[in-house]
Amino acid sequence: MIEDLPPGARARMVAALAITQTAGYGVLYYAFSVFIPPMARDLDAGVTVLTGAITLSVLVSGVAAPAVGRLLDRRGGRGLMTAGSLLGAAAVLAWSQVRSVAELYAVCAVLGLASAAVLYEAAFAVIVAWFDPARRARALLTVTVVAGFASSVFLPLTGFLVDRYGWRQALMVLAAGYALTAVPLHALTVRDRPGPSRADRGAIVGGALRERPFWLLAAGFLAQTGAVSVMGVLLVTYLIALGHPPVFAASVAGLLGVLSVTGRLVTTGLQARWRVALITAAMFGLQGLAAVLLPLAGRSTGGAVAAVVLFGLGFGVATIARPALIADRYGTAAFASLSGALALPITVAKALAPLAAAGIAEVAGFPAVMGAVAAACAIGALALVAYDRQGTVGGAPAP
Repeated sequence: MIEDLPPGARARMVAALAITQTAGYGVLYYAFSVFIPPMARDLDAGVTVLTGAITLSVLVSGVAAPAVGRLLDRRGGRGLMTAGSLLGAAAVLAWSQVRSVAELYAVCAVLGLASAAVLYEAAFAVIVAWFDPARRARALLTVTVVAGFASSVFLPLTGFLVDRYGWRQALMVLAAGYALTAVPLHALTVRDRPGPSRADRGAIVGGALRERPFWLLAAGFLAQTGAVSVMGVLLVTYLIALGHPPVFAASVAGLLGVLSVTGRLVTTGLQARWRVALITAAMFGLQGLAAVLLPLAGRSTGGAVAAVVLFGLGFGVATIARPALIADRYGTAAFASLSGALALPITVAKALAPLAAAGIAEVAGFPAVMGAVAAACAIGALALVAYDRQGTVGGAPAP
């Protein structure tokens, strides 16, 4: 049993992390899209060049993930997440002062470092360290359900601030708001739970890296993450290409955020009856079916909505499934290190898959992109089914 912390303190920690994840994703990631048009005018840069800056941020966060994971296992999350919040707020403030694309790229690289220290990977490591398996799923669900509305809150909020004050002043407001929210919540509510010695953690990680199940997890989540990132970036464009009005396309694509929350609730509820890997594989399979359905039936309103709903149900499932599967098999002693090792290739896929898909669309058309998305979802589902057949006995028991 995991003890040493009163239930009330754990509840406050989960509530605080739910708030800081919502603010973190809203300010450090989602808000960027709102700033592209005004930055394009002021910095005299194209949309593609500016989009490359947020791509760099995502890549930096992935590269930093293994080192951040080792630090979380060794020292816990309080100091790291507090410092990361300060760094993120400072980067957003610096962003408000950029005068060139080069300066924007430098700022976004710092945003990537801050993101690695404060977003889901770090928050999940804190939760896994403090909650036993019986309560872990509910804690993870609480954080991800609340944070699932980050885009719904911060996209319109950022749009309002830009319209009212201009993009530079809007960034100053967001930087101040994020600092005043995340820094004290991380400093006052997150508690450190250092893990075992470096040698013990190394043995667990080394054992996992030599096992087939770890690489099946990596393959499954890498493939599905690539598919999800492609749909997240190109879905509106494809729906318009199918003949739908832009407002309809944007509205239907907006269902993905709401449905991601629904999918997480369904997945958590089904865990009492079925194993997490099989539930997640089924969700990935539904997404593959949706990708096949969209070119076939997507020209009609009903067909487009049906395809998006099917895909959306699995949109956020990987977020809660990955930490659950890692902790179930390998225990919690080296959770953050293993999570960081998985995050590196998965984050690279998230950053680069939309660029590859855009190239495929130009050469072979959007149906070919949907075929690739369907194939990636099928690979993800099959990898998790194969993982499930390996059994659940891991390299280290959960404490």
